[in-house]
Amino acid sequence: MSMDITFLGTGSAYPSPTRGASAIVLRREGECWLFDCGEGTQTQLMRSHLRAGRITKIFITHLHGDHIFGLPGLLCTLSLQSSPDPTKPPVEIYGPVGLRSFIQRSLELSHSQLLFPYLVHELLPTRDQCPPEEFKDFSCLDRAEGSPQGRRLQLDAGEDSYLLVEDEQLVVKAFRLFHRVPSFGFVVEEKPRPGKLNVQKLKDFG
Repeated sequence: MSMDITFLGTGSAYPSPTRGASAIVLRREGECWLFDCGEGTQTQLMRSHLRAGRITKIFITHLHGDHIFGLPGLLCTLSLQSSPDPTKPPVEIYGPVGLRSFIQRSLELSHSQLLFPYLVHELLPTRDQCPPEEFKDFSCLDRAEGSPQGRRLQLDAGEDSYLLVEDEQLVVKAFRLFHRVPSFGFVVEEKPRPGKLNVQKLKDFG
């Protein structure tokens, strides 16, 4: 399995003419996974060798603007570049509780409709992930009828992590980070692969 990483944005707080806000793409086997989507991510994608249409998963570390303000625009651009296809797998979006409401309200207020399905999987934070005065409980936000569905993911206390994705080749987990607002780090871990042995040569060497 081949993987490579492209840094689209490493700026802090706001983009500059030469550096976008936070955004990283991991490419594996024809898919692109986007980690954070700060303002200017679309422009940086156009400057890169990557194709936005290959994005199948998006992971958001936290809900500060420099990590999410590019997301509604990117989703709209992906919609403009796609055609309605009921068989197309949904784009899966992972991030803290409140992310679903942010996306839904942004699209609703801007009268934007997406031509592709998407799911928002929300991670339930714990209160020790940020200063007590900064913690806001978004878990009570209504899941309106017709809104994009997805899972609500709780911390696995035994593993001290959240299991997000698992297939035959790799596992993606989220871990709690301490920040001014609840924040998460993501780990992409390749599963062990058994080696290949030439049995006849082993026999020949005794």
